[in-house]
Parts: sequence; structure tokens; C-alpha cells
Amino acid sequence: MKKWKVVSTAVTFGKFHKEPVKRLEEIGCEVMINPFGRPFTTEEMIKYGKDADALIVGNDKVVKEAIDQCKKLKIIAKHGVGVDGIDIKAAHDRGIIVTNAPGTNCQEVADCAMGFILMLARDYYRAVFETKSGKWIKRPGISLYQKTIGILGLGNIGTAMAKRAAGFDMNILGYDIKERQEVRDLGVKYVSLEELLSNSDFITLHLPLNDGTRNLIDSEKFKMMKKGTILVNTARSQIVNSEALYKALQDETLLGYATDVYDSEPPVRQPFFDLPNVLLTPHEAGTTFDSNKRMGNTAVDNVIAVLTGKEPPFIITVK
Repeated sequence: MKKWKVVSTAVTFGKFHKEPVKRLEEIGCEVMINPFGRPFTTEEMIKYGKDADALIVGNDKVVKEAIDQCKKLKIIAKHGVGVDGIDIKAAHDRGIIVTNAPGTNCQEVADCAMGFILMLARDYYRAVFETKSGKWIKRPGISLYQKTIGILGLGNIGTAMAKRAAGFDMNILGYDIKERQEVRDLGVKYVSLEELLSNSDFITLHLPLNDGTRNLIDSEKFKMMKKGTILVNTARSQIVNSEALYKALQDETLLGYATDVYDSEPPVRQPFFDLPNVLLTPHEAGTTFDSNKRMGNTAVDNVIAVLTGKEPPFIITVK
């Protein structure tokens, strides 16, 4: 039996569920699991991946330099959805297949985004801390009922978010380059970006990162928002301009901001991190025991298909 080498740089691959790793081992793969608890640097990716047949990557930057040095590589499988960190063209130029695992954690990311909204709207994060500290302070929060939520990006995650918002009897505005009837059937009204930003009490981001979305939420976009808007970002940090964000948090354009995504991991500390109306989590929105198993098995489905000469189920093409 041929012995393939699979290197996983994804922090959570094989961490909570061993089934995906065992599946690779059963077909004759030598599997290396991320030993660092963080994304690989380019140098580490080259060092450990230079003789690998497959890479399973998480939030690592997979750049052309690393791709060119991994001479045996046949597939780069994303343990997750977004592939903006992978130089797809460089991979395809070398005949390397790129795949992802769509839909495997969309419900969990939507859960996180709705949780952020509840925490900020009701000031739960501060109430818990104060009550445990022996204080007894009651503050009025903001109701979700019949308020307006704006969802930017209505793919799998944005659609899951719309279902949750409908359960709270919220008015739902949506913005996307592609409109779908199944989304309208959930009660979503498609509007322009300007109309969404101007009329939403809560805004949640579920867009991919590309040239059209990078720094999309800048100072001009913040000027369109109502005073006291709550903004949640479980998509990509670079969609929001950090300097404009800091100003919007200080001048009360934003009542609060919550994010699970950063420019790097662990992140370089930003000034807005220290503001009391900001919530931060360590890019774990899509991580539960259940979703980790789904992501791992889908990544492995892609890897096994390529290594055994079949077409993978979730292949990424160059646009």
C-alpha cells in the first residue's frame, strides 16, 4: 500500500475528534497534527510540508513561496470555508487542487453571531461580571423584538442568521450580490448597502474577503449608520477598517462591537480591544464538537478523493 504524508496546520483538526485522523491512517497516510496551537508560519509550512502529499490548513496564510517549496503536494484542503488565505492561482499553476468544507459550521457561526447580539444588546457580559463581583446594578437593555437587523452576505451562514432573526420577530434587511428566493421566503428584504446601513439597529457581517469587500465598512459607511448601532463581525476582520471602527465606538455611532476574527492569530493588539463596549473571542465561532467532526471529515473526504485519484466533492476553481 502506498504511504502518503498528510500535514495538518489547522489548529483544531484532530483535536476534538480523532475519527478524521483515523480515516486517513486507515488508507495508509502518515498524519502530522499541528503541534503549536496556532497557525503555521511560512517557514514552518515549508519545513513540515516539503515532503507532504496533502496539507489540511486552517487560518494559515498559504503563500506562493510555501506552495512552490512543497514539491510533492497534490491537494490543499481547507478545514473550514474561507480560502482567502490560500494563493489559489499559485496552487493551480502547479497542478495542486484546492478544496474547502462549505456548510460544515454555518449553524455554529450563526449561533455565535446571535449570541454576540444578545450580549451587547442586553449588556450581559458586564452584568455577569458585576454580579459575580458582588455588585447589584440593573440597567435597561435593548429589545430585539421588532427591531431591524441588517445581514451583509446571505450565503449559508447569513441564511442561518436570517432564520434566527426571524425567530426573534425581527425585521430583516439583506444585502448580497446574488438574491435568492429561499432567502426572501424567510422574510428577508433585499436592499442596497446604503439602505441597510441607514436603517438597521443591528448589523452582522457574513461576507467573504475579496477586493470588493476589503475595508468595505469604512468611515463613510459608519456615517450612514444610526447612533447606537450594534455591529457583529464573524466573517473577516479586514472587511472593517480598524481606525474608522475605533472612532465609531468612541463617538457612539456604535453602541457595541463584537468580533471573532483578526488580521493575524494570535492578533496584534488594536486600540479598540480595550474599549468596554467591545467583545472579543479567539476565532472559535465555528468550533463545537459537532462542527469540528463535520469539518474534519469533509476535509478528509477531499484529501482521500485526490490521493486515490478521484474528484474531490468541494473543489475550488480560479475565478
